[in-house]
Amino acid sequence: MVSHELELMRSILEEAILEKRSMPLNNRPRLPSIPLSKRNQVVVRVLNLMLVTYLEASRDLCETDSVLFGAAVAACRIIDAKLPMSGRATKQSSAIPAWRKRIEDRIAKARALIGRLISFRSGNNRPRVVRTVRMAFAGTNIGCPSRISRRN
Repeated sequence: MVSHELELMRSILEEAILEKRSMPLNNRPRLPSIPLSKRNQVVVRVLNLMLVTYLEASRDLCETDSVLFGAAVAACRIIDAKLPMSGRATKQSSAIPAWRKRIEDRIAKARALIGRLISFRSGNNRPRVVRTVRMAFAGTNIGCPSRISRRN
């Protein structure tokens, strides 16, 4: 690796370590797994060599932990792996129950369909509306309105 790449990696590592030192343990993001490639292996090897100085200087287990986690974050940043937003370790569940969301989604879809059917009934024969009306009547015993079959 070229010296300016090494310096960039070192600065990313130091920034990540300092950033994670002040972060509480329960607010740390879940890190993605790094895909196995030659470039990623080289990055990890170089970071491991850089870590020696930081680990020797760490005074306690908490500092060692923040150094290692900072190194993992730095590796993800260097290889452009997507990191979740920091601030929450896990995605907080919504206050609305899943069954209620499903019902609300179905109601919204039904309202949209009713709107298109009313639009068709009032004379809107645009292709999207006609396609929606055909799909609405498909699989039912109700025949398609005569305006659809006349048009084609």
